[in-house]
Amino acid sequence: MNVGGLVSASSTVAPTLSRQFAMHTNQPSVWPDFMVGQSMQPVRVLLVDDDPHIRHVIAQELLADDRINLVAQAGSLKEGRRKVAMHEFDVLVVDLNLGDGNGYDLIEQVKSVRPQAEVVVISASEDDEHAMHAFGLGANGYLIKNSWFGNFPQAVLQVVNGGASITPNLARRLLHRLEPGKPSGHMLRGSRDRLSEREREVLKMVAAGYTSGEIGARLVISGQTVNTHIRNIYRKLNVRTRAQAVSCATDRGLL
Repeated sequence: MNVGGLVSASSTVAPTLSRQFAMHTNQPSVWPDFMVGQSMQPVRVLLVDDDPHIRHVIAQELLADDRINLVAQAGSLKEGRRKVAMHEFDVLVVDLNLGDGNGYDLIEQVKSVRPQAEVVVISASEDDEHAMHAFGLGANGYLIKNSWFGNFPQAVLQVVNGGASITPNLARRLLHRLEPGKPSGHMLRGSRDRLSEREREVLKMVAAGYTSGEIGARLVISGQTVNTHIRNIYRKLNVRTRAQAVSCATDRGLL
């Protein structure tokens, strides 16, 4: 049961979780009609998290806001992939750590098949590199599950209206990277874009048009290992697609 924007201890969520994740609803009394997210045309959301209790809490938050329509939920990467193919949605809310894989793979799928969809990551980790990787793949939101700042409906509405939603502590740390006397974003990017010899080898084959399976066969490694190298290349170059990776690496003289 959701009362006054709080998940009550009498709900099906365990009491400790209800206390940890309870959040106040902050829906304004007036919502401008030019903003995306109206009661007659709510924002469609797909939620993917492998923890049923946390998923329930987030779902209750989303369902309590009439500007949002929770179209589907999934509890695994496999189920998430199926729901992505089945449903039309505007925002994917996804955990990074799924029981049978990771949320990065789902972000990549969504950006490939539904490039206009926004992505909000929910994570138990406030690790800067995880966040930067998610942003590099196209996410515009990153929320820490046990943070008491903001709420899930607010994050959904922010990203779908062209903004971003980042847990304040994480946002502050990322901003500190740009402070005088600290490495700039360009310098940080330069330190990350050093590809290993194997990554260069994989990227050269990508540039030549080989598939992951073909690259794996030529290098005598699995296709999964090839895809791991490709994800690392994306992260280091801050790109989202193979074409962007080849173009970026060529511009920087990495190939």
